[in-house]
Amino acid sequence: MSAATTLDTTADVVQLTRQLVDIRSVSHQEQEIADAVEAVLRATDHLAVTRRGNTLVARTESGHAERVVIAGHLDTVPENANLPARLEGGVLHGLGSCDMKGGVAVALKLAVELAAPVRDVTWIFYDAEEVEAVHNGLNKLSQSDPDLLQADFAILMEPSNASVEAGCQGTMRVEVRTTGERAHSARAWMGSNAIHSAADVLARLEQHQPRTPVIDGLTYHEGLNAVFISGGVAGNVLPDECVVTVNHRFAPDRTEADAEEFLRTFFAPYDVRVVDTAPGALPGLRVPAAAAFIEEVGGAVAPKFGWTDVARFSTLGIPAVNYGPGDPTLAHKQEEHVPVEHIERCERVLRSWLTGGGA
Repeated sequence: MSAATTLDTTADVVQLTRQLVDIRSVSHQEQEIADAVEAVLRATDHLAVTRRGNTLVARTESGHAERVVIAGHLDTVPENANLPARLEGGVLHGLGSCDMKGGVAVALKLAVELAAPVRDVTWIFYDAEEVEAVHNGLNKLSQSDPDLLQADFAILMEPSNASVEAGCQGTMRVEVRTTGERAHSARAWMGSNAIHSAADVLARLEQHQPRTPVIDGLTYHEGLNAVFISGGVAGNVLPDECVVTVNHRFAPDRTEADAEEFLRTFFAPYDVRVVDTAPGALPGLRVPAAAAFIEEVGGAVAPKFGWTDVARFSTLGIPAVNYGPGDPTLAHKQEEHVPVEHIERCERVLRSWLTGGGA
């Protein structure tokens, strides 16, 4: 599509998804899709629109006692011979169809068409979700305009098989370092092999029994796994250092500080250095808006195994869930696709919830 791309929001939500898929929007290259979305939003009288970079915020201002955020990211991972979109047998194929232009299409169509929702809505379409957090448009917005994010409840339209996945796990990566003393491998008794010492670290990981805490009736399953190991100096030298990189996926009843303390204790007396961390998000299913939404969807809720931007809302004190069309296991794959039925179901459920229509 050209830089002058226009979106036809009068089309059905599946065709709107197809239009969005056909706008290339790899992370850091979202201007074209952001411009097209902005044009649609600014032509809608009932929305107050704010743009920050390639992130767009559109708000209803009807004075309702309750406000919800519905958010989705505009970017995709790099193309992998999976454009343009194609519709076959009730399935829409193409880059971003699942992650997450199906969800964006649902949100955009409803943002335009629902002039008088029963609760005020903040619609957010943001950039750079698929890259480092420092670039993430939602993260930047939380720092520059936190007032625009204030709400009683948030829905992130990440693919979740058109069902509710509540909260998310936190994630932390640490480097666990073992040390030794260099020596010629022909005289190994004169040194100490740091790689051999790492066997104890790996044994602890192998024997670890993960926690499975129940939060708001949902069972979260933690993880603790080695993901990299490095060490060595030369083919005839005992290494004096070995580093095991460990990823810990922790349940949202633990803070990042709790997770770090656990890891330092678990690996003591080895040196532990945190290299990356992000908090989890509690389900928050007891707030009225969340309870009403769960009832609308049908009452079935699963825990989110993994990290998503719902954690950013949780950090701001806003309960959040993941709800969007598509199978999350297909995200980033060449054969990425989304069932038409998922897109249509998400639109139907959200429309009913926002208009008080009942399921």
